[in-house]
Order: sequence, then C-alpha cells, then structure tokens
Amino acid sequence: MAVVKIIIEKSKDHFSAYAESIEGIYGGGNTIDEVKKSIIDSIALFKEFNTDIPEELTKEYTFSFVFDTKSILEYYGSIFTRAALSRLTGINEKQLGHYIQGLHKPRKDKAAKIEKALHNLGNELLSLELV
Repeated sequence: MAVVKIIIEKSKDHFSAYAESIEGIYGGGNTIDEVKKSIIDSIALFKEFNTDIPEELTKEYTFSFVFDTKSILEYYGSIFTRAALSRLTGINEKQLGHYIQGLHKPRKDKAAKIEKALHNLGNELLSLELV
C-alpha cells in the first residue's frame, strides 16, 4: 500500500496542507479536520481532471499526516492544558507557549521529544482496556 505524505502547517489565519511528493495537491481549512477533508477532496479532483496520475494514487493508499510543531501543539491545546503537555513532554509551560504562539520554533531534539511523548501517550491509550 502506498503512503501519501501530507504536510499540515498553521498560518496566521488557517491551516494549509500539501502532498509532499505530488505536485498540485493542496488543501486548507480553519481546523485540522477541515484541512484533512480538503486534501482528500483535492486528491479526488486531481484524479478526476488529470490524465497523468502519479503511481501512488493509482493503487490503494493511505495518508501520513506531518505537522509542524506549532500546529500540533495548538491543535492539542484544546484537549490538553499547557501544564498537562508540560508533564507529558518534560518541556516547561512557558517554552511550550512560545512554540504554540510561534515566537520560537523548537530545535529538532525538542520537536522529537514532543513527538515521542505524544506517540507514547497514544500507545498507552491503545493498550488500555476498560471493564
């Protein structure tokens, strides 16, 4: 199965997205859910109106969504408080606030630390069972 990598970024006004390896696939929206739907619609239109379809879109494919750190922290900011994100990542609240507001961009190691913490949380949630 092919994987189509979609890059999602937050601008001042909205979210935007593009397919990393396929020219002409773009989307936008006010929320992450809207931008995901927009990208799916963009691919459908691309396939409908183009004759030269990239190989990864001619077979079964799935998406890999890649976020800039600001976007993902802002998105999860409606789910987790900064204090919770700080406990989860080990990065202090003030620094997380700078990343969320776009005042600073995290170094590669800090972005990796945030990503790992979110993945660990996801894995932990997937492994639990309620009775």
